[in-house]
Amino acid sequence: MNNRIYLSSPHMSDEGYEMEYIKEAFDTNWIAPLGANVDNFENELAARVGVKHAAALSSGTAAIHMALKAAGVGKGDIVFCQDLTFSATANPIIYQNATPVFIDSDYKTWNMDPNALETAFEKYPNVKAVIVAHLYGLSADLDPIIDLCKKYNVTLIEDAAESLGTKYKSKDTGTLGEFGVFSFNGNKIITTSGGGMLVSDNEEKIAKVRFWATQSRDKARHYQHSELGYNYRMSNIVAGIGRGQLKVLENRIRKKKYIFEYYKRELKNLEGIEFMPINDWNEPNYWLSCITVSGKVRPLEIMEALEKDNIETRPIWKPMHMQPYFKEYDFIGEGVSEKIFECGVCLPSDTKMTDEDLNRICEIIKGLWK
Repeated sequence: MNNRIYLSSPHMSDEGYEMEYIKEAFDTNWIAPLGANVDNFENELAARVGVKHAAALSSGTAAIHMALKAAGVGKGDIVFCQDLTFSATANPIIYQNATPVFIDSDYKTWNMDPNALETAFEKYPNVKAVIVAHLYGLSADLDPIIDLCKKYNVTLIEDAAESLGTKYKSKDTGTLGEFGVFSFNGNKIITTSGGGMLVSDNEEKIAKVRFWATQSRDKARHYQHSELGYNYRMSNIVAGIGRGQLKVLENRIRKKKYIFEYYKRELKNLEGIEFMPINDWNEPNYWLSCITVSGKVRPLEIMEALEKDNIETRPIWKPMHMQPYFKEYDFIGEGVSEKIFECGVCLPSDTKMTDEDLNRICEIIKGLWK
């Protein structure tokens, strides 16, 4: 059996930056969900993306949950949510006893379609928040989405879990809405093994999120809680890994781009293959290299052929309106998200891959067209 090639596995720095911060936490016996690494990771991440404040949390999902709570979303409220995304984008809406309405994507970005969003606002003018995602490191077209949110006085939350380092018109994704969310799960462009970050220029709301995420413990000698709390704070050890990983973010983006360009060079002439859209105003982080396939070869054939050679792939996210749990909720659009899902394949994008690995993948795919 050939060596396993992963879709996107954790990649620690060659320099050992992470261990320096972890060792410091152990040496000081500071491994609780507080400490210097947590504070500094918040400050360093905020500085990197160009936002004023950040709260380090246990996951990207927790960050979305806290963003919705900070936006005042509660029972019976409507939240517009991107349809083509992972379920973690939508689940926190249910945590808040709110009602999701799913918004279609467009082919230009694979992300939220501003035209479908406008139609949704016309149907549901009393909306509390909008959650837009930046899939696979591709930025949504944010200007018209921001304009609509301002017109209807609605909070915009950016799910940038997959797009740390991606820029929209020279600004980092996650910093253009009122709240931005990042994930450091094991498969992300940098990882802390698990964890997330909520960012905002609103100091008061980030401070409130830190309070809620630390079990809403009041300032009192005894344990006192005047609000519902959550155990959502990031540990000092995990934050230390994040600080080390942040130092190699630019290297990871360069390698992810190299992988995408390698695939495009080798596979672009195969009939029926199209690559995920890169727009002039978008500088992606190329988290995953994704294609759509039509005609002679079907997506499943590619995934099965690669799996036979011990190579991991994934389908494109299955849209939320197609998920059994969310089938009762409204969907606004023309079914673009469904078509992308049906035709899409996420190719291996592991930053530890060699040219030999990439060639092996491409030769197997090209062999399906012979």
